[in-house]
Amino acid sequence: MAKQGHARPLPAQPCPTRRAFVGAAAGALGLAALGASGCAQSALAEAAAGADPGAQPASQAAADVTADEVKVGIMHSLSGTMAMSESSVRDAEMLAIEEINAAGGVLGRRIEPVVEDGASDNATFAEKAEKLLMSDHVATVFGCWTSASRKAVLPVFERYNGLLWYPVQYEGMESSKNIFYVGAAPNQQIVPAVTYLAEHYGPRIFLLGSDYVFPRTANTVIKAQAADAGFEIVGEEYTPMGHTDYATVINKIRAAHPDFVFNTLNGDSNVSFFKQLRDSGITPDDCMTCSVSVAEEEVAGIGAAYLEGHMTSWNYYETTDTPENHAFVQAFKERYGQNRVTDDPIEAGYCAVHLWAAACEKAGSFEVDDVRAAAGGVTFQAPEGAMTIDGENQHLYKTVRIGRVNADGLIDEEWASDEPLKPDPYLKGYPWAAGLS
Repeated sequence: MAKQGHARPLPAQPCPTRRAFVGAAAGALGLAALGASGCAQSALAEAAAGADPGAQPASQAAADVTADEVKVGIMHSLSGTMAMSESSVRDAEMLAIEEINAAGGVLGRRIEPVVEDGASDNATFAEKAEKLLMSDHVATVFGCWTSASRKAVLPVFERYNGLLWYPVQYEGMESSKNIFYVGAAPNQQIVPAVTYLAEHYGPRIFLLGSDYVFPRTANTVIKAQAADAGFEIVGEEYTPMGHTDYATVINKIRAAHPDFVFNTLNGDSNVSFFKQLRDSGITPDDCMTCSVSVAEEEVAGIGAAYLEGHMTSWNYYETTDTPENHAFVQAFKERYGQNRVTDDPIEAGYCAVHLWAAACEKAGSFEVDDVRAAAGGVTFQAPEGAMTIDGENQHLYKTVRIGRVNADGLIDEEWASDEPLKPDPYLKGYPWAAGLS
């Protein structure tokens, strides 16, 4: 049973010193990492745009559609820090393309993917986005993972009127007519997770994140939510991407006596943090954590023994009990190996391709403006349940699921919203969020 109220004092064992992390081993384990800071990305976005974002583009992307074929872009990191996580999303998108082609294609055309490697580098993502739109003439692009990479390519898609389907949960406070946001908005992940943890574990919250736009924006949201609800922020720490020595942070957590840690660390840092947390003697019974960037793929990389009992918040788990998910998991494992796992970004990438195909069929066209106009209300019976495109902000209605990591490295659902929630990227439905955007 989840404990209520304040956490009991944490064990007094000394925290470990830095543990060596073998990069070659980590590469095979599928870890996610986020990119550069928001300030850096603002400069990169302006450079990528090359002009006032509101200015009329000199030229627009035009899809090269033949009587038999339509090209789409697949743009993920296939090398570098992000490769193992993003490669899995690429795999899911390719599976969806194979399924659609086997069923006759889209508007009678076979989908031909053009795959590009963002190389875990935001400037490379911007370059590849322009190539896909203006040289390869793809009809749409499925891609990115980090908010940094998304912000790097956003001005490219807006400048040339291209269309990006983005598959990962994010911090909100954004809505572009050139992006469909298939992952969770903050009201579909972060906000309900904080409420759930505070109700079940207590109101004292320690915020821990990577020093990057997503964690900082997410924690700004949490602080506003906490102030309104009477929760207490007892600590807030950020570490650089790739940080590995969490002894000082763990000592601060121990001293603050939080009821739970809300974790927005990304990438390899999660390996170091959770191993050092457990090695210091702190277990979920002592101090719960809830992560919003650790899914089944990352659990496999960190090790279930270090994460068992800790919590996550997503919209989908491999264990989600729907007929569509049973079929999806079976198809994914048959295609890529029984040892592979599915997770939320993997499922979202798969769904993005099907949603685009359905929008094209509804529009009777591959043209970006036509697809955008037709997309509102398009519904896909996804592995996570019904997903419907909100035509107002191009986000998805999604079910919230809060889960706990089990000994097998999968995540068991503990709570879910009664129905898919309307996306609210700017948190307009929350009076306490006024002014955040």
